[in-house]
Amino acid sequence: MKETRDFLARIGLPEGDCYDLPTSEKRFLDGGQYRFEVPGIQGPATMKALLLELDKHNIHIHRVTQTKGIMSLTDEDIQAMYEMAKQHHVELILAIGPRATTDTSASVNTPEGQRMGYRLRGQEQIVRAIEDVKRVARFGCRSFLVYDEGCLWVLNEARKAGEIPADCKFKVSAHCGHGNPCSAKLLELNGADSLNPVRDIQLQMLSALRKTVDIPLDVHTENPASTGGFIRHYEVPEMIRIAAPIYLKTGGSVAKTHSWDTSEAEARARAKQVLLVKRMIDQYYPEAIWSGTKK
Repeated sequence: MKETRDFLARIGLPEGDCYDLPTSEKRFLDGGQYRFEVPGIQGPATMKALLLELDKHNIHIHRVTQTKGIMSLTDEDIQAMYEMAKQHHVELILAIGPRATTDTSASVNTPEGQRMGYRLRGQEQIVRAIEDVKRVARFGCRSFLVYDEGCLWVLNEARKAGEIPADCKFKVSAHCGHGNPCSAKLLELNGADSLNPVRDIQLQMLSALRKTVDIPLDVHTENPASTGGFIRHYEVPEMIRIAAPIYLKTGGSVAKTHSWDTSEAEARARAKQVLLVKRMIDQYYPEAIWSGTKK
């Protein structure tokens, strides 16, 4: 295997997973190592409940992610969520709505189809995805959750061509199923502004991803029952050390599924999970730098 490992090194890739777990020297623009992201907040009422609960505990998160899809939101919903995001200095990420789970195909709901991820089927779905981005961009929203690599590529081209605002940002979902440095590099080259690798990625694999790309990595600290239900809070200090800049995706264990309709009570429960993760950081890696901005 030495020749293969040497070749990978020559083209700027890790020779293998980084079992030595080197400390990442990369940072967010403000010098921070980590930020918090709470996913699965599907509408204004739950977003308000989450943010007010976090305010009670003086905890600042950096991202709120809606995962059900833009087309499930009314214009009034979008406007309300965007205004809340501005008020609380939080980045609002909206999921592009047309995707496999809302297509006319049943494939994604079969055991075989689940391995396909949430990728789009047919060019009409691409057209609809771009229309989704254009729709919410008119409200001022600029951050989007992307489930398909081809959709990422065309959105990046649209961004460069001025078809959508140049300051749009694209986060690649874990449902694309990526977990190796080569895939991460490909996504970065095609316009990804952050990458959510597979949920069960191990530390040595995460370290190899960080060695390869500069974009933030979005890592699940816990998961809904439908994606394993595992909670990784004790690993968070090492995640930060080796993978900065990193978004800690927290609160998922409250939900049963990825697109769970979170209630207001469950939104407050997600806020508690953020507090639990912050406690781990404060105890085991107190010198870690908590980012103060959303850039």
